[in-house]
Amino acid sequence: MTLQATPLRLATSAPDFEAAFKARLHWAADTDAAIEQRVADILADVQQRGDAAVLDYTRRFDGLEADSLSALALDPAELKAAFEALPDAQRHALEAAARRVRSYHEAQKKASGESWSYRDEDGTLLGQKVTPLDRVGIYVPGGKAAYPSSVLMNAIPAHVAGVGEIVMVVPTPRGEKNTLVLAAAHVAGVTRAFTIGGAQAVAALAYGTATMPAVDKITGPGNAYVAAAKRRVFGTVGIDMIAGPSEILVLADGSTPPDWVAMDLFSQAEHDELAQSILLCPDAAYIDAVQREIDRLLPGMPRRDIIAASLNGRGALIHTRDMDEACAISNRIAPEHLEVSSREPQRWEPLLKHAGAIFLGAFTSESLGDYCAGPNHVLPTSGTARFSSPLGVYDFQKRSSLIEVSEAGARSLGPIAAELAYGEGLQAHARAAELRLEGRP
Repeated sequence: MTLQATPLRLATSAPDFEAAFKARLHWAADTDAAIEQRVADILADVQQRGDAAVLDYTRRFDGLEADSLSALALDPAELKAAFEALPDAQRHALEAAARRVRSYHEAQKKASGESWSYRDEDGTLLGQKVTPLDRVGIYVPGGKAAYPSSVLMNAIPAHVAGVGEIVMVVPTPRGEKNTLVLAAAHVAGVTRAFTIGGAQAVAALAYGTATMPAVDKITGPGNAYVAAAKRRVFGTVGIDMIAGPSEILVLADGSTPPDWVAMDLFSQAEHDELAQSILLCPDAAYIDAVQREIDRLLPGMPRRDIIAASLNGRGALIHTRDMDEACAISNRIAPEHLEVSSREPQRWEPLLKHAGAIFLGAFTSESLGDYCAGPNHVLPTSGTARFSSPLGVYDFQKRSSLIEVSEAGARSLGPIAAELAYGEGLQAHARAAELRLEGRP
């Protein structure tokens, strides 16, 4: 039987479009009760027993024996040696990607990550002090797949932000270390690294152990156990986000070669069966051409079974009335990755309000953003781009308000504060403001 990938065909002009569209878009992050309970038990155990618990779970889940957690630490010299052992092509690609990611986040820091202040007419100083977090933990998936790009995207903005210590955790089942991941840690400025993973690694980062320092924030992707653990430790530490399945939306005017668009849809569908790939286009004939390319290209894809499952289960090819309507629907979806595959991408970009990342023009494939364009590839999913942003320098900084009230300012602000405080029934607040009216010392 021939494997087929047939994304749902929809047309905005159809009377049943709204219901079918909502059904195809729906995804619920249903939590598995068994996973949640297991994760709760692991977190509690690590919080109580520390290193011993982490070693037990690492032995059980990763098949990795160690007498101490220190034995699972990766020495900076080992990270450097991994980098130097890379083939020239890989080493140069890693350096080039890191250079671009660093350059982008340095520009981001200048634009949004600097302290500022001003004095008003009374001489009162008001402002904002921006300081980096002291220590952060980055989780890097391991096992079947290796993600050096995740190391760059999480560690480099933390490094640019000025974080004092970056602690990386990465599972290495049966002791199998990925050289490219270790090399990326060296390039990105990781301070300390441990070969542990799963909920136990999240717990060790959040609570600290005799060997593992507690961090202020945890970022990075992981499986259902890691996501559940991050959700549970939030409040003890900060987290970046709880990400859903990967998404791509291609907004096309019909001018891009259809095989390019088909492959772009594949690029997210190959992540997993729940990934979502959607095409919005006002040209029905072009949508037909993309479907033909899907049929032609699918058999040659190594991950064709996953791609087919994703496109059949959650994919959609949507015929819109025009590009304006396509932009409006895109804003409703608020996709993780949005490609504007058009002759005039700058014409449509101002209409696009909600997306994790916007890729402008036919030559801007989403995959370039995943690896080396420069902006961060850790993006909001499942419609959360309506209120969330990509991971950035700002995620590794915090802001403190600066207030220095002059004597004249105390005289002008005191009565205002006192009046409002009395209105709230807070006498001490009011009196604290009124005492300054006397002008002492």
